Amino acid sequence: MAEIKYEITDKLGELSESSKGWKKEINMVSWNNYPAKYDIREWDPDYEKMSKGLTFKKDEIKKLRDILNKLDLED
Repeated sequence: MAEIKYEITDKLGELSESSKGWKKEINMVSWNNYPAKYDIREWDPDYEKMSKGLTFKKDEIKKLRDILNKLDLED
């Protein structure tokens, strides 16, 4: 399997942290030297291992924001 190259170009925010120190974050990540995209996934404490995640282009993250803004999240 080919090596996957990645670079976190901007850390936007942490969503949660597991008891083992893995953090679910939203970041800007460049995969295989392509332009960075919005990325949500879990990372190990050293940012050497990651879970499967989701990547979004700018227009997709705007649509996601609009959908989330419509949700009634009151308890």
